[in-house]
Amino acid sequence: MTADAVLTPTPGASAPAPTRGRRFSLPVLLLAIAGALVALAAVRTLTGANDLTSNGAVRAALQSAIPIGLAGLGGLWAERAGVVNIGLEGQLIFGTWFGAWAGYHWGPWVGVLAAIAGGALGGLLHALATVTFGVDHIVSGVAITILAGGVARYLSQLAFKGLPGGGVTQSPPVPELPRWSVPGVSSLDGLERKHWFLLSDLAGILRGALTEVSALTVIAALLVPLTFWVLWRTPFGLRLRSCGENPKAAESLGVNVYRYKYYGVVISGALAGLGGAFLSMVASTIYREGQTGGRGYIGLAAMIFGNWRPGGLASGALLFGYTDALQLRGGSKSVHALLLFLALLLLAVGVWQLVRRRLAVGAIAVVVALLVGVWYATTDSIPGEFVQAAPHITTLVVLALASQRLRMPAADGQRYRRGG
Repeated sequence: MTADAVLTPTPGASAPAPTRGRRFSLPVLLLAIAGALVALAAVRTLTGANDLTSNGAVRAALQSAIPIGLAGLGGLWAERAGVVNIGLEGQLIFGTWFGAWAGYHWGPWVGVLAAIAGGALGGLLHALATVTFGVDHIVSGVAITILAGGVARYLSQLAFKGLPGGGVTQSPPVPELPRWSVPGVSSLDGLERKHWFLLSDLAGILRGALTEVSALTVIAALLVPLTFWVLWRTPFGLRLRSCGENPKAAESLGVNVYRYKYYGVVISGALAGLGGAFLSMVASTIYREGQTGGRGYIGLAAMIFGNWRPGGLASGALLFGYTDALQLRGGSKSVHALLLFLALLLLAVGVWQLVRRRLAVGAIAVVVALLVGVWYATTDSIPGEFVQAAPHITTLVVLALASQRLRMPAADGQRYRRGG
């Protein structure tokens, strides 16, 4: 029997039963989203922090979340193949530079392709070091990130210095990618400005999400279900995931583990490169040194929060992007109002855990919710340092809350040798 026959799902065969309590059903998930939206609308109404659901905040949140989500998707592909890709930050840097360079000379779509190729090149270097030569995954990833910063500065010296608006630390302005709007949504502006409970909030969210949307935003959104379909619904994805779970068993069935690890890491770099293109061609129309701002590492955090699955990863990226957008647009008032929303959210999580008889986790969540509520009630603002750190604190909080349900691929980060 061939490896294809063994590792191809049999039509009509029943799938293994999922672990109890690990996933939400679709109705429960939709109910949770609706509840969070109602709570957010209530907080906005009570506090007067209208930026919580404004179209500008939603648009800024998407703009912040897309590169994080693409980096996280890249990490997902690599780790499902068994390779930890700490080098995502460096591959983002390659994407920002190559996207701006090619976009300036040959147009934005060529820039996107060049960014993907630059990120894939960084992924290839990481695969060569970790898969072929057995270098520690963390050491290789950090080295690639350091290398990427140096290479980008050297190439900028050669390619951008002397051009109008260009220099050692930045590129000239890059042509923009097309933007699209859903017809009729922009007319909701009047409803949003009335600040009615829930209706105005929905209008603001729809306007922010469906007007002036960049083509790369649409592509990034489509890559989330595409990744799920490829990795969980195709023989190729099954073989790749088997390399991250049990490479020796995959090898015994005839899978070329080295090849599939290379596939995973190179695709990982390409996705991170696409995230870099978003930073230099959509979020900004120029490449700047230090533009990535640690988003590769935050993407890894979003991937872990999402339990190594595309849907959860997208949720984590949106959460970080939202808090980042609020601290940039609304400042102290919006982040202070977010404390009340966080208290309500933690209280709901605590009650849910208590109902499920997870008494320790539920009690901790309820106590923290009360403390956050007291903090909100006894203050009118929060320190500016906390405002700036809010996105990073959010990342730590959600990772702490999610830690008990996480399960990484069994062979993730382990050195593999054929026949070993």
